[in-house]
Amino acid sequence: MNSVSVAVENLSWGPSGGRFPILRNVSFKVDAGKMLAVAGPNGAGKSTLLRILYRYRRPLTGKVWLGDDDLWSLAPRQAALRVAAVPQEVPSGFSMTAREIVALGRTPHRNGLSSRSDADAAAVDRAMAKIGVDKFAGKKFESLSGGERQSVMIARALAQDPAVLVLDEPTSHLDIRRQLEILTLLRDAGPTVICSLHDLSHAAEFADELLLLSNGEMLASGPIAETLSEGLIESAFRVSARIEHVAERKIFAFGLLQPMELK
Repeated sequence: MNSVSVAVENLSWGPSGGRFPILRNVSFKVDAGKMLAVAGPNGAGKSTLLRILYRYRRPLTGKVWLGDDDLWSLAPRQAALRVAAVPQEVPSGFSMTAREIVALGRTPHRNGLSSRSDADAAAVDRAMAKIGVDKFAGKKFESLSGGERQSVMIARALAQDPAVLVLDEPTSHLDIRRQLEILTLLRDAGPTVICSLHDLSHAAEFADELLLLSNGEMLASGPIAETLSEGLIESAFRVSARIEHVAERKIFAFGLLQPMELK
């Protein structure tokens, strides 16, 4: 499936009966095929935003547009054909093989109880080979390491053949080399990618755009070169920040604004 632009307008969300929304008036746009990094401190609203984008949470206010289509006006199957998700929590306890997990990504493409087609099998093979998890296709998912399970879940999302790929901390269980491999693959995979990242150096290297959140509100949104600045980092994370440029890469150094008192 071809990639599609994503536009978010005045998005807000909060729990039922809550006095204040957790996410407030967030707006941004990502062009088709580009990567948006969502950054901010813990509790900033990153996961809440992503859950709205893959239809786990319905927003209190606002719209999510996939091209010209309202995400929340689509039938569930149509939405699943366009948006694939990799949540932060890697599931466990499945008595299924890695390949069977990846094959679940083809579910939206099947009609009713129809069996998997040759096209489904080919899509699963491509996704597993691309992410590099084909070598343990026959292993039980629950026997894999956290990083291996994370990679399988990313392959499952790619097998879904989405126009938009939403990932919540996709590198959290991976070693350094694997982080770089996965982010390179995601950047070049084809779909529009929206992912939360804790590592700002990864955001600087791989993302085209940055959405910076703090306390449920948007501090900045736009091209990395404009939004990943020392001042905005300091405002969002309440740390001192210094950015140096080495071999065309941004190197970040951080410090506490006030020393912590030891008790």
